[in-house]
Amino acid sequence: MHTSHMAQISTWLKQADGLLITAGAGIGVDSGLPDFRGDDGFWKAYPALAHAGIRFIDAANPKTFHINPRQAWGFYGHRLQLYRRTKPHAGFDILRQLGEQLTHGYFVYTSNVDGQFQRAGFDSQRIHECHGSIHFTQCLMNCTQQVYPAENLAININEDTCQWLGPLPLCRSCGSPLRPNILMFDDWHWNDRRQAQQETRLFDWLQQVEKPLVIELGAGSHIATVRHFSERHAWRMVRVNLREASIPAPHIGLASTTLDFCLEIQRNFLSA
Repeated sequence: MHTSHMAQISTWLKQADGLLITAGAGIGVDSGLPDFRGDDGFWKAYPALAHAGIRFIDAANPKTFHINPRQAWGFYGHRLQLYRRTKPHAGFDILRQLGEQLTHGYFVYTSNVDGQFQRAGFDSQRIHECHGSIHFTQCLMNCTQQVYPAENLAININEDTCQWLGPLPLCRSCGSPLRPNILMFDDWHWNDRRQAQQETRLFDWLQQVEKPLVIELGAGSHIATVRHFSERHAWRMVRVNLREASIPAPHIGLASTTLDFCLEIQRNFLSA
């Protein structure tokens, strides 16, 4: 990374009164999580679904819970198990320490559903998961308007066939299958109650901050939710993306992995 970029980021950190961390799927790659970049990336992670010709847009869709709930839960159960086992890389802790040094601290806006920020020690009251979280469930028909923690959900799947083997998680009120509390494709029954509460806390925080420095990490342009949010709310912004780092001046774009960037931040700003 250019020394001039680090010098500019240093100046911005001294001027900023809050750190807004925005993150897409790329932030988790350094922790060993798959990046579903197109169907090829998805099928590489789930060869059984590749063999069946099932695309990501089909697997991540509420209709699959109606048509083939064991396959739907096979896919999401595998992901939940993976996220439970994954240790966040060191960059998460560096970002948290960086944000804690600013007047109004940090807030996280992420499209990821993996709960990695919470596992890394971030304050859950300072995280907005705009697409929901796999660590919570809801009724497939959203009959109760309730969201339930999935921490006690026992996972029993056949990874070779991507099929759920145990009893299906069912809604206690209506008997319909439960599903993850995640915004999927063609999703008309997503319960956004939890997400809306997070959003309220985020915008309350943004009203306090006059000069938010945005550090955007691993957010692609294919589904540009995170990018658009970052650009709308940045006083100054650093975009970290290995493939798509371009951003107009005065903002800074860095073609880097999240972990490499964070280690550079640690060397320059957190080492005493």
